[in-house]
Amino acid sequence: DMHFPRLNNFSFWTLPWAMDLAVVSLFTESGSGTGWTLYPPLSTYLYMGKSVDLTVFSLHLAGVGSIFGSINFIVTVRGMKLVDMHQLSMFPISMFVTGHLLVVALPVLAGGLTMLITDRHFNTSFFY
Repeated sequence: DMHFPRLNNFSFWTLPWAMDLAVVSLFTESGSGTGWTLYPPLSTYLYMGKSVDLTVFSLHLAGVGSIFGSINFIVTVRGMKLVDMHQLSMFPISMFVTGHLLVVALPVLAGGLTMLITDRHFNTSFFY
């Protein structure tokens, strides 16, 4: 059982919504055309369709769900009634470390995606 069950439920149900948006972005207009890495320069006029915007928004939504799930795992492992971390098995320790890595890395990804959206719609010049 998790420490915050409603937060766990929220983080679980954001993933199907994010996947639905990613699938919808494949069939919007002619698809995003960016490949599975989203590598091309997405701030140029060649990729100005709604499909790339839906893909970016689905990544934002999946990131939010992952951050909340990671926070829930961190709080759950820290809330266990143990003297120290040496009494835990390897799985809770790995989830604890992975949770910390996701909490650190996903806001950076979200910042980059937000800069991409502002380049595409508000004429900023982060990626030119």
